[in-house]
Amino acid sequence: MNKPRVGFIGMGIMGGSMAANCIKAGFEVTVYNRSASKTARLRDMGARVAQTPAELAAQCDVVLSCVTHSHDVLEVMLDARIGVISTIRPGSLVIDHSTVAPSVAHRCSREFLEKDVHFLDAPISGGDLGAKAGTLSIMVGGDKQAADRARAVLQAMGKTITYCGPSGSGYVVKLCNQILVGVHLVAAAEALSLAKSAGVELPAMLAAVSSGAAGSWTLSNLGPKMINGDNAPGFFVDYLLKDLHMAQELAANLKTPLAGTAIAEAMMLSTSAHGFGRCGTQAVYQSVRRLANRQE
Repeated sequence: MNKPRVGFIGMGIMGGSMAANCIKAGFEVTVYNRSASKTARLRDMGARVAQTPAELAAQCDVVLSCVTHSHDVLEVMLDARIGVISTIRPGSLVIDHSTVAPSVAHRCSREFLEKDVHFLDAPISGGDLGAKAGTLSIMVGGDKQAADRARAVLQAMGKTITYCGPSGSGYVVKLCNQILVGVHLVAAAEALSLAKSAGVELPAMLAAVSSGAAGSWTLSNLGPKMINGDNAPGFFVDYLLKDLHMAQELAANLKTPLAGTAIAEAMMLSTSAHGFGRCGTQAVYQSVRRLANRQE
């Protein structure tokens, strides 16, 4: 059985590596990015480069996307002139890996079904390192049979692929994931800040707590970066701020208070306001130290 032809829209920190892994897995890949310069590496690996999402969709069986905002997804998917929906063939699959509002999945799923195309919301977790290594966690919402069909492509990019339920469920689970990420980040930053103020050596503190009940991916992977002042982005502060805001909006609509999330959102807003919006999320440590009137 021939492998499906894969298209990938969005060559950012995550999307570029995900598309590269599809190529490495032997898929014929076409890519599109609004800034064409970001497609050069994929072209050198053998990918075709499309000029619009519509051009990409016309030559692919499975269309993947990883963009930033809800309006970005709606534009690349549903624009009548240049969007995927304008050229996609019946029986194709469309899979979005972005972190956006669940309402986007409902609209896209409804409109693509009119074309006999299934839309899956399949956001990702694992950061830039997971994207490069092909070990992402992928949370899938939408039609179960379509999700099963998508598995072969998803396995080129992820290690853990979980079907979460009907359309929108993947996006909801990703927002829950981001709540945990945000709260863990603030907790790690505050714990390190307290140890620093008390004169404890931070590497010793980190080693002591990381292997116990307080250990987490965030503490192990981003704690050392906080200590070393390494704010290089794996995931931007402004992107997590956007995600936490969406989680709060969904929670408000469902009348479900999220007090810890509100604090995490406020700390990310403070971090962005201090000029760290395009830095990695570990830069929240800088905001926590500023609250203590200390800057290293």
